[in-house]
Amino acid sequence: MSSERALANPAAVGLAGFGGTTLLLQFHNLGLAGTSPVLWTALFFGGLMQLMAGMKEFETGNSFGFAAFSSYGAFWMALGGILLGSHYGILEPTEVDTGWFLVVFTLITAIFFVGAMRISSAHAVLFLTLLIGFILLDISHLGGPEMSFLNTVAAVDLIICALVAWYIMAHIILTPLNVKLPLGRPWIR
Repeated sequence: MSSERALANPAAVGLAGFGGTTLLLQFHNLGLAGTSPVLWTALFFGGLMQLMAGMKEFETGNSFGFAAFSSYGAFWMALGGILLGSHYGILEPTEVDTGWFLVVFTLITAIFFVGAMRISSAHAVLFLTLLIGFILLDISHLGGPEMSFLNTVAAVDLIICALVAWYIMAHIILTPLNVKLPLGRPWIR
């Protein structure tokens, strides 16, 4: 009889933070929520919680989870810093500055998308919608005021992304309780 204790899957809290913060930011982008809840959620739920999940993924030997949760946790913390800086007039970014900030995470997301296609259909959809959302935001910020309508298109896409993240989270939480939510086969084997 083994005395090893089963460890919880840290991806559940990472996906909770990612999905929740992404959803709230899109509510803000659609004019349904103010900046304040986005800022604090970005710093703690999306930022700190995902960073912690990433560190726990490191301990399990999951390089994909470690890199993804740590990277997006840092994204949310940086976005929170940008929001704070803008509010207090410290190093206020231009639209173009924000666009290039987003491009960095677009490129990272493209790499994660390739990996996600080897995990499951749900993971592939999560990273595909995230990649599309980032591309739309890049164009919106770098393409001038006439492209700002893409923020709304990106918000709808990223709401889907957030809900897919929560679906995967639900799979992780409910599977040990014998509730099976299928994730689908990998797109690439």
